[in-house]
Amino acid sequence: MAMSIITKGVSLHGGLLHITNITQIFQTFIFIISIIILQLTSFYPRKVWTPQYGSLRQQLFNSFVYYRTKIVNKMGEQFKIIEYPLILLFIVTGAVFLISTNDLISVFLSIELQSYGLYLLSTIYRNSELATTGGLIYFLLGGLSSCFILLGTGLLYANSGTTNLEGLYVIAAISETTNSYASVWYQPYYINLSLLVFSVGFLFKISAAPFHFWSPDVYDAIPTIVTTFVAIIAKISIFVFLLEIVHYTSSYFSDHNWTFGLLTSSLLSLVIGTVAGLTQFRIKRLLAYSTISHVGFILLALSIASVESIQAFIFYIIQYSISNLNIFLILLSIGFSLYYYITDNKDHLVLLDRNNSPIQLINQLRGFFYLNPFLSLSLAITIFSFAGIPPLIGFFAKQMVLSAALDSGYVFLALVGILTSVIGAVYYLNIVKEVFFYSPEYKVNPVLENATIKGNIIGSNGLVEKSVDFNYKNISISSPMSISISIITLMIILFIFINKEWLSMGTIVVQFLFNN
Repeated sequence: MAMSIITKGVSLHGGLLHITNITQIFQTFIFIISIIILQLTSFYPRKVWTPQYGSLRQQLFNSFVYYRTKIVNKMGEQFKIIEYPLILLFIVTGAVFLISTNDLISVFLSIELQSYGLYLLSTIYRNSELATTGGLIYFLLGGLSSCFILLGTGLLYANSGTTNLEGLYVIAAISETTNSYASVWYQPYYINLSLLVFSVGFLFKISAAPFHFWSPDVYDAIPTIVTTFVAIIAKISIFVFLLEIVHYTSSYFSDHNWTFGLLTSSLLSLVIGTVAGLTQFRIKRLLAYSTISHVGFILLALSIASVESIQAFIFYIIQYSISNLNIFLILLSIGFSLYYYITDNKDHLVLLDRNNSPIQLINQLRGFFYLNPFLSLSLAITIFSFAGIPPLIGFFAKQMVLSAALDSGYVFLALVGILTSVIGAVYYLNIVKEVFFYSPEYKVNPVLENATIKGNIIGSNGLVEKSVDFNYKNISISSPMSISISIITLMIILFIFINKEWLSMGTIVVQFLFNN
């Protein structure tokens, strides 16, 4: 264990890992997001709520027993797979290590540990042909991106003679100084090229344009629970890892900086993510293109590398993560809440893999407001935040990025960001139109409509205290999911009242980075 040379913090395992205030903050954030995602699989999605068992005393001292295999989805695939928690551990461990990595060797080990976990998780639903196909696409193209990372690593090592990132930062700093003997051996343009190739691999992983082509297919094919991990955890760790590299190299090589590649990718992501999303009718494909557009904003803030832009970058990652998490929680909850409804729509009846991804088409949400107003309102609030409508949290995130771009002279990219936000609102508002402005196509299943289900309230002594009859109206979304959606939705809509705390946190994190 030793103190690091360039940055404040502690290096572990001979410099492979580097612990600083920023890494600890984002590792904690990843743990929090992972805990919330785990609620999707740690608890059964539905519960039975009856007045007879509704009091606090009843819930604390008694238990409610009923035939619940079908009602609570006890036969969910993830509950029958022994390896599930181990794979999730690989993903979270890889993400945590990648944030703290300080060596090209540990970079590759961390990103592969995280990626292999995501590949396995994508194909874990063994009876699903779609999930297997999506997982294979993800694996093959993920392997291609790893090749770019390895090639960049090899080029960096060939020119610098070190795999330690701090050594690379030293070389980057001294290779630009005048009359420096180091500039004879270390060529700035070569390091630039190496970093550019290195970054291409990570742009693949975060589905930034023009390396985004795998993302819509994989998002749509794999189960929705898995999509939540792919869309959030993988991106947080890679962005935070890139933050330090950009910070310590962007002030050098001013003529042809490698971060110009990130700016180009940002521009393409903004345009492609917005335009291609206009034609989508499948909800997860649309969310994939929405993610590409958001990645464009994040890359724009990252590439500028000023104090204001990094603050916007950190804030955008946080709000993107919680908003994206909320939309997937809501989609899964909508799927679970349609348990006792049926539809005559032939397009809905022939959908593949309906058990793992119950909501696949945008028109499946048609008229859902009349079935569940609260979930519909939460969905609308989150979508409005994605579109950047004030006073929701998404508006402030986009405004901070665009303000930083204008202050740094990136007027064209700022104009593109504004135009794509306006155009992107079209496909977001289409979802709202389907939910609120049409009559529902669903009707209650006749088998359940007249059915009476029996349950028993069991006392602490193990004896039956009361027999309870209930029907389909007593079946609702489980408390962990409904509480999580409620809290995140309130955070999105009430940000304007608690913005000082959020923005102060971002300022403090940026000061940690820039005051080193």
